[in-house]
Amino acid sequence: MPACPLAIDDRLFERDADGRPTLLAGRDRETGRLVFPPPGDTDRFEIVPLPRDGRLWSWTVQRFRPKSPPYAGPDAFEPYAVGYVALGDAIIVEGRLTGAPLDGYRIDMPMTLVGERFVMADGEARTTFAFAPSGGVQ
Repeated sequence: MPACPLAIDDRLFERDADGRPTLLAGRDRETGRLVFPPPGDTDRFEIVPLPRDGRLWSWTVQRFRPKSPPYAGPDAFEPYAVGYVALGDAIIVEGRLTGAPLDGYRIDMPMTLVGERFVMADGEARTTFAFAPSGGVQ
């Protein structure tokens, strides 16, 4: 699915020339610790790109509509997978999972960052990020 022109939050990712997203983290200038999403304090944190590929560390299925706010999705809720993906040895990021049936994910499955269309409660489409099985469902 082509990415929407507007990101859900400009601090979360940037796109390469082909439109593929790369997540951005903040690296603490004193400790070297990575944090995601990156804090706005650019004196303390430098913005660094994260690897696009990783491994599924843990996951579950969200089977009920999250509290609102902050849930901003459509009224017709459908269950979705959410997981933690280890991006290299430095950080684990939480995100939606896509590209496989709800029972099709496995711990340690290779995953790749993808852009995903997200429709806000007001109907406006934005781009967020998700993780999909690398090379499709295995």
